[in-house]
Amino acid sequence: MRLFRSLTLLMTLVAPLAFADDLYQVEMILVRQNAEPAIISRAAPEDWDAGAKRLDADAQRSPALGGIVEKLNASGQYTVLMHKAWQQHVGEQGSKIAVSDGAEQFGQFPIEGTLELKLGRFTDVDADFWINQIDANGLVTASERLKQQSHTKNGQLNFLDNGHLGLLIKLTSLTAPTPRQSPDVIPD
Repeated sequence: MRLFRSLTLLMTLVAPLAFADDLYQVEMILVRQNAEPAIISRAAPEDWDAGAKRLDADAQRSPALGGIVEKLNASGQYTVLMHKAWQQHVGEQGSKIAVSDGAEQFGQFPIEGTLELKLGRFTDVDADFWINQIDANGLVTASERLKQQSHTKNGQLNFLDNGHLGLLIKLTSLTAPTPRQSPDVIPD
């Protein structure tokens, strides 16, 4: 009976860890493909973040893909619109975060959108971003939109192509153990 209570206690301590979300480093680069004509859509809605959690300043990190951004800019084929990196918890239930860039005017930004990540065999990515034209009164007059879903591999740079807009994204687990290196010599 005492063993059964100890086993029950152990299960209550370990079970929450099995379902906990993992900590990931997320880095994204939003680009415009210069050779493609811009597609102007309706103006971004006022509720563009759809209740998603805003990206906290504490979660933001220094981007590591600066070399990629330099190559994109030097090619002349792309215009880098936004480059951000942050840490967030991602799990099987999915987590949606609101990302923005530029000065806020009446609740809207020059670049705004949401990124939803959900762990599975691959990581499901649902990106919905707006590049807004804002007039002198602070009103959004026109927008370009990137709406793309994808299954991405963690640890690799992935490209989500949406015509004239594209999103480079890299997800790196900060909690998964690093793989052991194979030995140089296999003993007999």
